[in-house]
Amino acid sequence: MIFGRTPVLPTPEEALKGRETPEFEVPSRHTVLGTALQGPYPEGLEVADFALGCFWGAERKFWQTPGVWTTLVGYQGGFTKNPAYEEVCSGLTGHTEVVRVVFDPAKVTYAELLKVFWESHNPTQGFRQGNDVGTQYRSAVYTHSPVQEETAAASREAYQQVLTAAGLGEITTTVLPAEGRAFWPAEPYHQQYLDKNPDGYCGIGGTGVELASPSETNWGRACPTGIAPAPEAAQ
Repeated sequence: MIFGRTPVLPTPEEALKGRETPEFEVPSRHTVLGTALQGPYPEGLEVADFALGCFWGAERKFWQTPGVWTTLVGYQGGFTKNPAYEEVCSGLTGHTEVVRVVFDPAKVTYAELLKVFWESHNPTQGFRQGNDVGTQYRSAVYTHSPVQEETAAASREAYQQVLTAAGLGEITTTVLPAEGRAFWPAEPYHQQYLDKNPDGYCGIGGTGVELASPSETNWGRACPTGIAPAPEAAQ
C-alpha cells in the first residue's frame, strides 16, 4: 500500500495464524460510561457490531449516543486468532476495525444505531475511509439476529437511494452474520482512545447526506426489542 498497490483481502491460507491466547488484558471498565466492557451485561441489553473506518473516532460516535450502555473496539471479519494491531494493519489477517455497541433497545433502537453508522462515514469507498487506506478500514455490519440482518439490509438500500440522488457511488458495505466471525477485542490503549487522547487522530467523516429517520420510514420498522441479547463476554 505504501507504493500505491490496491489492498487485497488475504485468503484463509495466506492469513497469519495468530495465537490461541491474547497477549494483553482488556480493561474491565469503560473510561467514559463506567460500564463493563466485556460483561456481564444487564438483562435486556442487545449487541451490535459496526465497522466504519478507524475505530478511534467511530467508538466515540456511539458512546455519545443516548441509550448505548457500553462500547469497545476490536477486530472482526478475518481469519487470524487474537490478532495484534500491527498484524491487522499489515492486511494479512483479513480483519476490519469494529466497534461493538451494547445498547438498551428501550432507549435506542438498532435502526437508530444504523442511522448513526451510515451518517458517520462514507460507505462507498471500499478498502478505505478518507486518507486511511487498507482492508482494515472497510465498511461492514456484523449482525446478531435475522431481524438485525433484515434491518441492516433495508437501511443499506434506503441509504443507497439518497446517496444516488446526491450523485454519490455504490455502497460497498458488507452485511454479514456475526456468528462464525469472532470479535477479538483490541489492545487496551485503543479502548476509548479519544477520551484518553482528546486531541488524538479522528479519521471519521460522513458524506453529509442524511438517512431518513427510521421512525418515519419503512426500513426501520422491522426491529422489535429483545431479539439480540448481549453476550456475557466479547468473543
